[in-house]
Amino acid sequence: MAIQRIGIGKRMSDIVVNNGTIYLSGQVGAGDSVAAQTKDILATIDALLAKAGSSKANILQAIIWLDDMANFAEMNSVWDAWVDPANPPARATGEAKLATPQYKVEIIVTAAVG
Repeated sequence: MAIQRIGIGKRMSDIVVNNGTIYLSGQVGAGDSVAAQTKDILATIDALLAKAGSSKANILQAIIWLDDMANFAEMNSVWDAWVDPANPPARATGEAKLATPQYKVEIIVTAAVG
């Protein structure tokens, strides 16, 4: 099976599909708060998964980076309202210095093709 790349840029692709698995690049969002950025990121993830023929019900793993673990509960309040309760993915959350100071959250998702 050939590797499929969607949204190819100079540095990276938005989506890579290989052997029934979808890999999304790390997603960051707009907004002044952790909640706003998380909502924006999750909407983008929904759209990217749809482009690749999948949905949040097929997420295998999510890796979440926060600029400050003090924001864990705020991020989780948005995540918990969004995640498919029948199909929650494996997940890890950690603290990291993100690409720019404006980013408070980055989410990386791996999913199965629908």
